[in-house]
Amino acid sequence: MAITDKIYLKNHRQISSQLDVNIPKGAFKGATMDVLYSGDGLSKLDGATRDRLLDFAEDFLDPKNPDDLYTGYPERQFVRYLLELRAEGLPPDAIVDVMSDDYMLYAYPGDVLSFLDNAVRTLEAVETLAGVEGNEKMERKAHRAKQALSG
Repeated sequence: MAITDKIYLKNHRQISSQLDVNIPKGAFKGATMDVLYSGDGLSKLDGATRDRLLDFAEDFLDPKNPDDLYTGYPERQFVRYLLELRAEGLPPDAIVDVMSDDYMLYAYPGDVLSFLDNAVRTLEAVETLAGVEGNEKMERKAHRAKQALSG
């Protein structure tokens, strides 16, 4: 299961109530994005909620090519965001706090930790394979990225 499947709207019930429609808790669920970011969904929300969700839309739902929106673009951008927060030295619980403050999203710190652990293991595999193939440039790049995530 992808980490983006484990990212949820904070205050989900309040948002559903303000919209007067049930939406999934998952921030990256199609129905959630359709209701929130099309038509007048955002206009029904209070100012603070609307501002944070607009920030989310601007940062993750605004590709240069509009067709990319339906090819996993939002999820890839969010994964990059999480990895950048970790590279800044934030532990999983702080990452959850930042995403909550930035976008009114939450996740369980254990899910974030698991995602980061899998990312490090993937980079270890890339580093090893690059070494076997003699691709020193890729081996160094994977090693640096692994170090950034490992702390």
